[in-house]
Amino acid sequence: MKTIVIFASGNGTNAARIAEYFSNTQGIALRAIFCNQPGAYVLERAKQAGIPTVLFTREALYHNGEVLQKLQGLSPDLIVLAGFMWLIPDPLLKAFPHRILNIHPALLPAYGGKGMYGMHVHNAVIANKEKESGITIHLVNEKYDAGDILFQAKCSVAPEDTPESLAQKIHALEYKNFPEVIESYLRQVSNS
Repeated sequence: MKTIVIFASGNGTNAARIAEYFSNTQGIALRAIFCNQPGAYVLERAKQAGIPTVLFTREALYHNGEVLQKLQGLSPDLIVLAGFMWLIPDPLLKAFPHRILNIHPALLPAYGGKGMYGMHVHNAVIANKEKESGITIHLVNEKYDAGDILFQAKCSVAPEDTPESLAQKIHALEYKNFPEVIESYLRQVSNS
């Protein structure tokens, strides 16, 4: 059995979609959702789905090794960032090399980096009158949105699109593609 742990900071729509997808997938299980925001709705989604959660602080992630210890105890085959806003520290990158994935709501390398997430990205894409946008699924390294790209999917940006309507298009791409890319990558890594 291959296992996944999700890191999330917010509403948890991608985490919920991933959980739903893997609840019907043979040989792969979601072990836990790690969250750094006590009021994040992802915690309620996890509770409703019966998924264990780990709430942690900045201290636990960056300084005292508590998050790393919990992860090592669970020994996941893959860590998936689904709307997680903090940079992953070096000890986690070393403990799980090439086994941390992130999704970004733009076609990297454009519109990536610190502070470029969620509606900030969509506002910038609309403001710059881009003709297309999309999603990027990539490996995580020591910089925001700079790891090796595994997958991209595009959508058109119409002249009448708003940041909100673009966000809906991006969410549709995320929900369709992220679970499938996670599964494909997990099977590929376990066969190598």
